[in-house]
Order: sequence, then C-alpha cells, then structure tokens
Amino acid sequence: MAEELWRLSAVAAVDLLRRGEIKPAELIDAAAGRIAQVDGKLNALPTLCLERAHEHAKRLERDGHPAEPGPGYLYGLPLAIKDLVEVAGVRTTHGSPVYKHHLPKRSDFLVERLEANGGIVIAKSNTPEFGAGANTFNDVFGATRNPWDSRMSCGGSSGGAAVALATGQVWLAHGSDLGGSLRIPGSYCSVVGFRPSPGRVAHGPGPLPFSGMSVDGPMARNVADVALMLDAMAGEHPEDPLSLPAPARPFLAGAALAAPPRRVAFSADLGIAPVVPEVAEICRKAAASFAGLGARVEDAHPDLADAPEIFQVLRAAQFAATRGGLLPEHRDKLKPEVIWNIEQGFALDRAAIVQAEIKRGALYRRAAHFFHDYDLLLCPCVMLPPFPVEIRWVPEVAGRRFETYVDWLALTYAITLTALPAVSVPCGFTRTGLPVGLQMVGPPKGDARLLAYAALFEQLNLFAGMVPMDPAIRH
Repeated sequence: MAEELWRLSAVAAVDLLRRGEIKPAELIDAAAGRIAQVDGKLNALPTLCLERAHEHAKRLERDGHPAEPGPGYLYGLPLAIKDLVEVAGVRTTHGSPVYKHHLPKRSDFLVERLEANGGIVIAKSNTPEFGAGANTFNDVFGATRNPWDSRMSCGGSSGGAAVALATGQVWLAHGSDLGGSLRIPGSYCSVVGFRPSPGRVAHGPGPLPFSGMSVDGPMARNVADVALMLDAMAGEHPEDPLSLPAPARPFLAGAALAAPPRRVAFSADLGIAPVVPEVAEICRKAAASFAGLGARVEDAHPDLADAPEIFQVLRAAQFAATRGGLLPEHRDKLKPEVIWNIEQGFALDRAAIVQAEIKRGALYRRAAHFFHDYDLLLCPCVMLPPFPVEIRWVPEVAGRRFETYVDWLALTYAITLTALPAVSVPCGFTRTGLPVGLQMVGPPKGDARLLAYAALFEQLNLFAGMVPMDPAIRH
C-alpha cells in the first residue's frame, strides 16, 4: 500500500483523504519510508519534522475538518517547505551557517495558511545559501543531486523541493522565486514550477513587504496538483500589503476550462540570451504543438533588452537591504556570491537605483502591451541542460562568457521583471536523457489562464506521467 501511496498525484491523494479511505498518518508514514529509501543519495529533504507532523495529524483527526472547506483544502496531505521559509519549532537554516541552529517561534504567513488549509509540513527542502544561485548546495547540508543523473545539478534555488517531488518523497512542495528559483529546478527535474503574480501568495513577516520581485509559489508533479496547491496558498493577509484576494473560481477548476490560445509567441532566446541549440530545438518543437489546437504560433517576444542591467541593480539592492546587516559580524560564514551581491548593493548610487526602477516600469508596460496581441509567450526555461553538480555556477553558454553568477539565469529573471505569471512545464529530454522545461508566460495577473494553457500543453505532451521515478544514481 505504501508503494502505491507515494505514486499518487496530490489531487488523487486528497480525494482519498476527503473520503476517509486513507488517513494523514498513513501518508506521513509512506513519505517517511520513501525518504528513507531514496534521499540518502540525493539530499533533497535534510530536515524532517515527522513527530510534529504526526501531532498535527492527530489534531486534525480529533478536531475534524471544516464543514464547508474552501478551495484547496488538503485534508492532511503532507508537504515540504523550502528552508528559506520559517516553520515554527522546526530548524530553519536559510542554507547558511549563520542560521545553522535557528529554531523560529512563528511560521511564515504562507505556512500558517497551508496548515490552516489542512496541509501537514513533514520536511524542509534544501536550498543554496539565502537562495543565492541556481545550483542547490550549501555549507550546512551540502549539495542536492539531480534524480535523472545524480552527477548533475538539480537547479535552484528550490532544488530540494523539485527533487523530492520527482522521486515521490512528497506530493506537494513550496518554493520561492526571485530570478527563476521555482522554474529552473522544475525544468531540471521534469516537474512543474509555478511563479505566480506578485501578491498572489502572501509572504512575511519580512523587511521588504512592498517588494514584488521575490514571490512564493507551488511546485508539483503536474499542473492540476500545482493548481490545487495554489488554491491552498492564495489569498489576502492583513500584514502583506501586496496580497491579492483568492479568485472567485478556484485555480484547480479554472485549469480544466481553457479554450486553446489563438495566438502564441515563441522565442528561443528572448533576444538576450545564448541557448544551447538542442535545448532551443526541443522547446521550439514543444511550442509548435499548440498549432495542432488551431493556434497561430509565431516567433516574437517583447523588448527585454535592458533586463540584465535592471535585474542586476534591483537584485543587488534587495540583497543589501535583506542581508547587508550580516556582513560586519558574519562575513567569514557567508559564501563569496552572497558577499559579492551585498557589496554590489551597497556600492550602488541613487541614480542607478532610480534609473533601474524607471526602466523596469517601461519594461513592464512593453510586456503588458505585448499581450494585447498574444495569449501566451513560450521560451526555454534555462539556457542549457543540467550540468555537473560540482560547478558552482555556469561560466559560459554557446561561446558567451558570463561575468557574474546570475548571468546564466537571464531567461527567467527577465520574466521576473515583467511581474507576469510564469510556469516551467516538462517538454522533453536531451539525447543524454536530461530533462528540458518549457517556460510559459501569461498575461498580467493571468494566473488562472496560464494554468489552463499549461494543462492543455501537458495533455498534448504527456511528460507528467514520467514522475515520480526512482533516481538514477551515477558515479
């Protein structure tokens, strides 16, 4: 029975819980067994809180569920929370030696909401220090490895979440995304990573409540499961000034109702990034599948030419604001990339920040105008397939050398700047068997429509059925 349980989709597992055919404790035990079986060689979920999870399950059994549960109610489904986000009483390290023994007293708003909606936290997923970089390793827990080839990177910074999903250790996982941290590991592990519109998922308490660059969102094995988790996460919070109300129609219901897009734009490089030819060709072929539904698929993209300049400035300013206070006392404990980003932020002059904000506003308007003509924008999620895990960050792609550790993330961070919802969906494999993800971008605040288009794509291409899977351990 445990063998069957870890293979279930989240939607199917929640249905069994709702009907009383299984109990939350059974799923906790099934997850714990699967973690013990596969995670020792992958390192996706370094911190477990199984005792806390069983206590939560007992409370749910004792108190019962709401008489009229809202959309996304999970009925005791176990899930994982990224180690950047605090869970009360559970070790939360942020991937940093600075917080190696940190035990928060209060959970983040999004954890409180997930637990109020019947989710049970069973583990914290691994992440690079403070989410900096798209290869998941840190000095507290070490590296997380790709389940399709354990020699390779799983991406990041929500790498542990993606690996845990792909290998059946959890049914749903939380992630966060500044420059691509939900989408890149989704692509590298052949799962779905959804970056919602800013404010869709309330976050906090934190030092920058008015910043919409970094968002939290759901990861899962398929689009329906992502929509279910987004329903469980979404909604207003009085302490988050950007938070949006939950939609009248649940995301899970909306994901099943889309008409095909009429006009689809595809770009192999968004005009700003080198891309490995094999990756570009896999994504182009995937985009062409919408033509079979009657859509007009054209080569086009909004003007994102100044995205690299804007992102470097705003990211550096955010690092200085959120992590700058650590530098005087803890410099020796921080990895070089974090130190560099903080110092870049402190070195900015006022004119640079002002110009970056103004240019981002113009970039947003161009992107929003682009969706007057197109229903959907498609492009590769990452410039290259998964690379050896020992490489800290990618220094070169297709002959172009990079100056910083974030340059190779341009395809995702450019979309971050648009504030448009985006999702990475599995779309194929390289000749060596490594996953490739297609980045799908929807119109402003078009989260529900994007999920519906992603569900249509998933039905056409059938890659969702390839996980959960047993990891390929290679040396």
